[in-house]
Amino acid sequence: MSKCQSFSIFVVQIMAETTKKIYVETYGCQMNVADTEVVLGVMNGAGFVPTNQPDTADLILINTCSVRDNAEQRAHQRISELKEYKRRNPEVLIGVLGCMAERLRVSLIEKNNLVDLVVGPDEYRKLPKLVNDAYAGQRGIAVKLSRVENYDDITPLRTEGISAWISVMRGCDKFCTFCVVPFTRGRERSRTLHSVVEEVRKLSAQGFKEVTLLGQNVNSYHDGQYDFADLLAAVARVDSTMRIRYTTSHPKDMSDKLIETMAKYDNICKYIHLPVQSGSNRILKLMNRTYTIEHYLTLIEKIRKTMPGVSFSTDIIAGFPTETDDDHRMTIEIMKEVRYDGAYMFKYSPREHTKAWEMGDDVPDSVKLERLNEIINIQEEISAEINQKLIGETVEVLVERDSSRSKDDLLGRTDTNKKTLFPREDATVGEYRKVKIERTNAHTLFGKLIPNVN
Repeated sequence: MSKCQSFSIFVVQIMAETTKKIYVETYGCQMNVADTEVVLGVMNGAGFVPTNQPDTADLILINTCSVRDNAEQRAHQRISELKEYKRRNPEVLIGVLGCMAERLRVSLIEKNNLVDLVVGPDEYRKLPKLVNDAYAGQRGIAVKLSRVENYDDITPLRTEGISAWISVMRGCDKFCTFCVVPFTRGRERSRTLHSVVEEVRKLSAQGFKEVTLLGQNVNSYHDGQYDFADLLAAVARVDSTMRIRYTTSHPKDMSDKLIETMAKYDNICKYIHLPVQSGSNRILKLMNRTYTIEHYLTLIEKIRKTMPGVSFSTDIIAGFPTETDDDHRMTIEIMKEVRYDGAYMFKYSPREHTKAWEMGDDVPDSVKLERLNEIINIQEEISAEINQKLIGETVEVLVERDSSRSKDDLLGRTDTNKKTLFPREDATVGEYRKVKIERTNAHTLFGKLIPNVN
């Protein structure tokens, strides 16, 4: 055993003598949610237990996102607010994790003295040592990106037993010109199929009812032997009563094999998040999206033919550099042609180090906002029309949780990822139940629980 290994074990043993509390706030995508569970797993082994109350925590961590500027600004504001806890108790440590940590390490810890430690997404194994050093008065930075780290052997600490997010790969090789992911999360590397299947097997035994396989570009997964379609099939075979989802996919990697695999297994949800970003081939080329609108539409047609009733969501960016009114019109046209069930819609946000940053930001913010509002309004109309057609239909939902609106209602989700609200009656969280839809809006189905037949 090396001196380094001996020291790491010694640190863990010292910290485990006294149980401390850790509070983590998570911003951004579901990859960050999954990373938070990895962090909790690592720190649990070092003697920390989770708490939902920052005022009771010994260690406060903010897991950040740098994909868009507003997410970064929110995190900056929250970090400043959390300094109040340190003022009350100087022994509290505050740290920043994730994409923003890698990007802004100098400003966070060296210039502004805002935090005690800054840890990038590939350095979470070092957290126990960095925390121990911080208690000794040494501020810590660990932000090096890795070509191999995938936390394959780390057991995430999950706090509820219905739905689980599983990172099956990390990083991205696509280098879309607007995206910072390759710079903040590094290049693609995949976990082994065997390790993912074993994690799903354990989750099934623990009573989880749904898993979502995650990756920045999850359908480019490859462990050297198996591709994503192989992984999806293997996971689906673990437990036929467990729903399987995945996100996010890239149109270039949506293979015929993957489409056929989705159609083959009933427990693979018939819902695909397929980002289009723009309806203009010119803009797509500037974005380095590596597909054309014609290819994208052919793909949509093929998927719908293979899986009738499939639902789609997408990502759309308004106001990318040099976007004209004609380019914007093309995006509106693609929305009307595909008719997405839902969409994540944003105005373009320049990010340093990306190719698009070098293009300049020549679309005025007022124009971006005007185009974005039109995109949002059109999508709201389409979503409402699609959902309205379900009135009178019976859908099966996985009951996920109590409704945030009323303690008398429950919230479930359909196979096609539609939120459904219904009176509680005899239903319980974790069940699959049939609900007859009585009314809808653009975002939610409302219905009546159909009694189970004994």
